Amino acid sequence: MSSVGIKKLDEIKRRVRACDYLSVAQLYLMDNFLLEEPLNPEDIKPRLLGHWGTCHGINVAYANLKAYFNDGPNFTFVLGPGHGFPALQANLFLDGELLKVDPKATLDHDGLSYICRSFSWPDGFPSHASPFTPDIITEGGELGYALANAYGIALGHPEKTLAVLIGDGELETATAIDSLNLRNLLCGAKNGRVLPILHLNGYKISAPSIYARKSERELNELVRGFGFTPIWINGEDPESFQDALRAEVESPFYILKTEKGEGGPNRHHDAHQIPLKNPASDPDELSALEDWLRSYRFEELFDEREGFKL
Repeated sequence: MSSVGIKKLDEIKRRVRACDYLSVAQLYLMDNFLLEEPLNPEDIKPRLLGHWGTCHGINVAYANLKAYFNDGPNFTFVLGPGHGFPALQANLFLDGELLKVDPKATLDHDGLSYICRSFSWPDGFPSHASPFTPDIITEGGELGYALANAYGIALGHPEKTLAVLIGDGELETATAIDSLNLRNLLCGAKNGRVLPILHLNGYKISAPSIYARKSERELNELVRGFGFTPIWINGEDPESFQDALRAEVESPFYILKTEKGEGGPNRHHDAHQIPLKNPASDPDELSALEDWLRSYRFEELFDEREGFKL
């Protein structure tokens, strides 16, 4: 058993469930956000636009990093796959960060309804991360810059620690892979710590990612060649994630291996954007969507009178 308390592990799991639910609700729902009645076609947005496939992995990483670093003022989470914006917005909403720039994003039923209804909606929130979002500096579809940005923030700031989630498709970009060389230039007492986390979920859009098709040994040697120490996190178990963060190694490079679209009705390339494309017109898809949403047991995590119970 790790040194992480059972209560803390449960809190991480509950947060992931809450953010997964909010991610799916943002993608699909324009009403009935707490499923107080059976889902019906009128509850579904007429146009579905966004990305689900990477969201669960983002939520797993965010929840575990938040728990480990305790929201310290010198810790920053940097998201590479900004197209997984429903997950990022769910976490910023729960943390009250969104409320700082948008008074409608209150942590109650009205605020929950607002962020879900307004996602990927005219005059609402975009489907990708954007500079409107607190602390976002690039549009979420521009993959590859996250690691370089993190090293830039760490430059001359030894007090800072930055964890960077990198998509496995994103690591195929020239900017991302070349940014791994920055470790050789910026490691040292005068600069902050940068902790790369490769989200190895197997697919980039509809094609297998190169790094997911490498053997574990081959990927380890690639990581070591850039001067990092690979640490694998297989699956979403928070105890394993917390133990990995506690490992005392020089220049860690975490490899988080989850299945693309995990938790949803479709996996792999079918889950990249909208897994169920026609729930408003297909009764079977509508039923599958309701089963998917109810699988998170959101009623255990949110109460209209008490708010979130995480």
